[in-house]
Amino acid sequence: MSHRIRYRSVVDVMVLMHRTDGRVLLLRRAGDVYARGLLAPPGGHLEDGETVVEGALREAGEEVGVGIAPADLEFCHLIHHHSPEGQARLGVVFTTQRWSGEPSNREPGKCSALVWADPGRPPADCVPYTAAVLDRFCSGALFSTHGWPRCGRPPGAGD
Repeated sequence: MSHRIRYRSVVDVMVLMHRTDGRVLLLRRAGDVYARGLLAPPGGHLEDGETVVEGALREAGEEVGVGIAPADLEFCHLIHHHSPEGQARLGVVFTTQRWSGEPSNREPGKCSALVWADPGRPPADCVPYTAAVLDRFCSGALFSTHGWPRCGRPPGAGD
């Protein structure tokens, strides 16, 4: 009898801070980080004991110094990502149109700039994972996959 290894995944949380002009906030990654020089929304991975909402609120506060009420976060997408290095990640994406404080770069060692971008026409220098999230967000899809090998995927599961 063979025993299967229980699947485990990193869980990412992302916050699409959506202005009234339709633009969302992206951060240019800098320093010794994954995807240095590319754009991604405020976010990161969950820490032990956090809910996805707590993690999203923490990341927005740490990275851009804003306060968001839990009731102002709205779930908008779940993405199952497979990185080029072979790591699987689940990304839980929230959107908000309300926050307190002016977004600013609170982690200059990890971020070099804040960019307000049109999610329907994201800059070419987005992290591919981010570009996939923005595409699905604009289409209204609640779930997608990204980066998985083509074998064994159900039709329409993403790219």
